[in-house]
Amino acid sequence: MDMTGAQWRKSSKSGSNGGACVEVADNLPGVVGVRDSKDPTGPVLTFSPTGFASFLGAVKADRLAS
Repeated sequence: MDMTGAQWRKSSKSGSNGGACVEVADNLPGVVGVRDSKDPTGPVLTFSPTGFASFLGAVKADRLAS
């Protein structure tokens, strides 16, 4: 997936201590990217906007197995 032009922002749940931060780019049509802020050139998870909304719903409802 070409993420050229992605505008990354940190999760509002990420701390300011530089630790485990997640960044999200939702400015590209039809795709939402998620990456580790400590590795900006590393892998990116991509979701459809609907898939990302479902993923967030599952996280918020604590429905994901650990």
